[in-house]
Amino acid sequence: MKFYIADCFAEAKYQGNQLAVLIPDRPVDDGEMQRIAIETGFSETAFIMSGRRSNGGYDVRIFTTSCEVPFAGHPTLGTAYVIREILESGRPSKVILNLKAGQIPVEFTPDGRGIMTQNQPVFGEVLPREAAVAAVSLSADDVREDFPVQWVSTGLEAVITPLKSVEALECCRVNYDERQRFIDRHYACSLLYFAPSEDGNLRVRVFMEDPGFLEDPATGSANGDLACWLLRYGFFGDRRSLSYTVSQGSEMGRPSRLYVDAAYDPVSGLYSTHVGGRVFMVAEGEWR
Repeated sequence: MKFYIADCFAEAKYQGNQLAVLIPDRPVDDGEMQRIAIETGFSETAFIMSGRRSNGGYDVRIFTTSCEVPFAGHPTLGTAYVIREILESGRPSKVILNLKAGQIPVEFTPDGRGIMTQNQPVFGEVLPREAAVAAVSLSADDVREDFPVQWVSTGLEAVITPLKSVEALECCRVNYDERQRFIDRHYACSLLYFAPSEDGNLRVRVFMEDPGFLEDPATGSANGDLACWLLRYGFFGDRRSLSYTVSQGSEMGRPSRLYVDAAYDPVSGLYSTHVGGRVFMVAEGEWR
């Protein structure tokens, strides 16, 4: 099988979130895909399982080191980039992935960014302010009181926690026992913490439920959840559309930049959520 390694949501090589993409040239079962994902050691590994189907999409499956997931942001972006550059010779401006969560289109802009369209959000349980903070060694005093802590999903769920300051965000440190306690009491999902930066954009940190990957350098899915949350609760005022950038991953030495455009139509009740970024290919080879 041919494989490719790409850095996603990056501004240069060796930044952003690492992804392995494999193109099987023989039958591979779920067990082997899971073992390959463990072998790569990345937070996610993607497999392109078909050529372009009659519905215009490519069948793609995504595995973490512990399980298959229906959708994830940086694997969607990075796999679409590999399809465009390797399988489609850099020609199309749009690539469609057939994922477990449904069809996800990724459009490519002239400046090289890939922009994915995420599914409609589902807003779940509102949690107490103190629910998620102990997992990252903070207290309820670090959480804003004027906005809720809430479970949200646009295909892959996250609990959104608004913090009072960037300083609190920078102080996040995983408490292993409290992180497991949150999973046992609430949800086995990512925890997203954010605060506005001085330039009016956002700083974000995301901590995953997989004990092998406790922080994620760039999280397209969770930032899509966040965008819908921002619109629902008027975080930036009474605006029906938002356009901003997210800085993530600097604390890990993997600085990432995500470009977010989102809108809400009160007539239809529908959200339009677009999360984009750049991808850099860093390696390719043969998986034996």
